[in-house]
Amino acid sequence: MARYEDLVGKRVVVTGGASGIGLATAKRFAKEGSKVVIFDINEKALDDVISNNPDLAGGVVVDVSKEESVIKGFEKVDKLIDGIDVLISNAGISVRNLFKDITYEQWKKVLDINLNGMYLCAREALKRMSEQKSGVVLFTASTNGMEAHPYYADYNASKAGVILLGRTLALEYAPYIRVNSICPGYVLTPMQRAEYTDEMLEQVNEGIPMKRHATPEEVASLFVFLASDEASYITGQHIPIDGGETA
Repeated sequence: MARYEDLVGKRVVVTGGASGIGLATAKRFAKEGSKVVIFDINEKALDDVISNNPDLAGGVVVDVSKEESVIKGFEKVDKLIDGIDVLISNAGISVRNLFKDITYEQWKKVLDINLNGMYLCAREALKRMSEQKSGVVLFTASTNGMEAHPYYADYNASKAGVILLGRTLALEYAPYIRVNSICPGYVLTPMQRAEYTDEMLEQVNEGIPMKRHATPEEVASLFVFLASDEASYITGQHIPIDGGETA
């Protein structure tokens, strides 16, 4: 049963939707009765998700760092669900390296996906939302965009850019369209598991007041709330969900 009745029938696109926060969020919107299309660059993972989740409206292979790929992706969305009401711009990567070890190729790849990809997806969604004078854009930023963390200079810079992109768009597209960023702290996703050993995870947990990582489903709950009419006066914000870490 849907918790947010106004989300029933809403047309939702989730980027990076084949794993982690994106997948949990896509599933949650589908549970709310929304029509959900997911974008992901990993075709096999995308096919598996669509096969195992028949309540999703479809999946499209999209490289969010490539303009033509994003344009074609949204054209497929138009055919699948006839437009968009909610964009969850979530696709992103991180690579753990000290600044001195970050190559320009790595720097550019992280910024291309994490920031330029947000621009491209928001641009295509906002074209459509502007015509209908309604819509919600939600970015996955990070607490790393609010405060510095070693080993992630490129990631930190990209997420800080996402926050200010979201705040700017909120001003430019008000009052009809709302734009916010969610700033997760440590979330137990496949990306996080790939970068951290069990010992590293335990050490991180000790520094979090709640003494644990968030689950992707907890982050998904914040996305659906912010997309719903319950959050109708919230725009231009970046909201941490971090177990008290930034406090």
